[in-house]
Amino acid sequence: MTAASFSTVSASAPHNEAAKALVADAKAHRRRRKVAVLLGGLSAEREVSLNSGANAVQALEQAGYAVKAIDVSRDIPTLVRDLQKIGPDAVFNALHGRYGEDGCMQGILNILGLPYTHSGLLASGLAMDKPSARRLFAEHGLRVAEGKVVTREEIMVADPMRRPYVVKPLNEGSSVGVAIVRESDNARYFANSEWPYGDQVLVESYIPGREFTVAVMDGHALGVTEIHTDRTFYDYDAKYAAGGSVHTLPAQIDPELYTACQRAAIQAHQTLGCRGISRADLRFDGKDIYLLEVNTQPGMTRTSLVPEQAELAGIPFPDLCTWLVETAECDT
Repeated sequence: MTAASFSTVSASAPHNEAAKALVADAKAHRRRRKVAVLLGGLSAEREVSLNSGANAVQALEQAGYAVKAIDVSRDIPTLVRDLQKIGPDAVFNALHGRYGEDGCMQGILNILGLPYTHSGLLASGLAMDKPSARRLFAEHGLRVAEGKVVTREEIMVADPMRRPYVVKPLNEGSSVGVAIVRESDNARYFANSEWPYGDQVLVESYIPGREFTVAVMDGHALGVTEIHTDRTFYDYDAKYAAGGSVHTLPAQIDPELYTACQRAAIQAHQTLGCRGISRADLRFDGKDIYLLEVNTQPGMTRTSLVPEQAELAGIPFPDLCTWLVETAECDT
């Protein structure tokens, strides 16, 4: 990571001061003591969730909370009994991917009346379902790549759009299952591969250029990070393997572009109705900014982007977790 002062980009300072004020207020008016951390889960991102959850447990204990971690399985009755036995004042949802980030767990916690971190049921479901999120973003003036939903069989018969294009599962995160089909590829995608993510897929035009990401905290953008990787693209290994990517924070770009990235991320956060923290992934082709997706429960591992942006904004990780806990709520 390349560290630099946020004073290099004038637009970032007001956002960071506002975010730090939110954290200071949450710490000054702490009202919660017991926290349950949900981690693990059933998705392809289970290992990432275990790491995020372990980091959250450590940070919350450091902040003075009584913390109990729960590794979530398909045994929902046991989960409910465990939560009722613990009686937490709030639930820190460190689950990633399906069944934890897509509204399913949010619905259970709503029924139990247990305040939880990050976005609610509807925003979580919309963000995870890529076609639904794309439609909403486009309707609200955010630029997205050309794309459509097709079947695996259609791709095996003929290219659904001009190469290069990107193939994505409809509802997975962390770039799980994502691949780029390039001009030089001889075989049809899926011809020799197993695909556990359903019969329908999303295909999008590949946007060349630079990749940025922006964390949004209660409607305030924390910063802009540029992501560099030697891999084909910013895939699962690039995100979570040591040395898989380099994060330049803050991104060394023109102030107008920096501000435009922040505005796009804030608008995407608000369009979905997110709360807590989200992270928007963006692509810049030298002319336009394209919104790739919004993560409603960003990773909290040691290589994750949101803790990095918060740290540089003057918000240590335990304070970030404290703010999430103290602002946790159920859907109204």
